[in-house]
Amino acid sequence: MNRKKLKFVAGSAVILGAVVALAISSFDETKAYYQTVPELKAMGSRAEGRRVRVAGNVVPGTIVRREEGVVTFDIDYEGEGLSVRYVGRAPLPDTLVDRAQAVAEGTLQPDGSFEATLVQAKCASKYESAYAEGKTALE
Repeated sequence: MNRKKLKFVAGSAVILGAVVALAISSFDETKAYYQTVPELKAMGSRAEGRRVRVAGNVVPGTIVRREEGVVTFDIDYEGEGLSVRYVGRAPLPDTLVDRAQAVAEGTLQPDGSFEATLVQAKCASKYESAYAEGKTALE
């Protein structure tokens, strides 16, 4: 193999290796295991620093908007509570209100709180009342 081909093959191998390494590391960062609040608490210190999704109902009166976009609230699932601190960059959904179902993605902290970088919420009661009254979504 002449010198130019050898340089091309070596350069291609380095670039391919970098792309594969980035793909593997980003895959590990994006995967999150779904846990309920009791399952997360049962894991104890094994859950700390591990990326997980946890769901529950927002406890009424616990949503507090703090400085620089930080929002704290508590969720409850089958009588087990968890404090959530949202530090993400995206705005929180409008449906994050008292008693709404919320899914928070982030990591469990050593103090037992949960630091979320992503929060999704839906307000089931808004749709249930219309359904119970026999109305359609367009009415």
